[in-house]
Amino acid sequence: MAQLFSTRANVHSRVIIVGVVVLVCGAGWATSTIYWSPYTTYVGVPFDQPVPFSHKHHVGDDGIDCRYCHTSVEKSAFAGLPSTQTCMTCHSQIFNDAPVLGPVRQSFSRSTPLKWNRVHDLPGYVYFDHSIHIAKGIGCSTCHGRIDQMPLTRKTQTLYMKWCLDCHREPQKYIRPRDKVFDVAWQPPPDQQVQGEKLVSRYHVDTTGRLTNCGTCHR
Repeated sequence: MAQLFSTRANVHSRVIIVGVVVLVCGAGWATSTIYWSPYTTYVGVPFDQPVPFSHKHHVGDDGIDCRYCHTSVEKSAFAGLPSTQTCMTCHSQIFNDAPVLGPVRQSFSRSTPLKWNRVHDLPGYVYFDHSIHIAKGIGCSTCHGRIDQMPLTRKTQTLYMKWCLDCHREPQKYIRPRDKVFDVAWQPPPDQQVQGEKLVSRYHVDTTGRLTNCGTCHR
């Protein structure tokens, strides 16, 4: 009977098998790398804004409290963006001729709000309430990072569901005293696990597992 395969068939098959495995693994690696890269998460990428607002200057240098501009953060799902009137409270007196603030003055004179590009922009199918997180002892810097060190605002977290669930599953790792919620320089103590468990109990954080249910965030 004639031989169906050449003597090199085994070599060819091994090369093809190894090639397919390498291709599949490489595709998986590339997909994962792109998925977690700044190209898709925008972590660490400053957004273009109508005015290059510096949190480093306003928060870090001048010590302005988050709530001065984000007025509804303690009582609403939305933290709120400052109106032009809020900006002009100071800038009608200082740097009132600075070219970089031209859009602010124009917005104020025309009673037209500035169109900021949201840095932390969740999809429409995700429900997030700032007020409940603050009431339960989750600080601004936990999600927004050291905003007081950012000349231009950027994301420090992906805001992916996995990241949210890590906190919902083990809130004791992230919770802090309520009087430290707006302290952007706060760091967890060495015994954060112990102190966090006490705060979870004191602030009545739900530990039944309900916080990881789909309906908690997807409504």
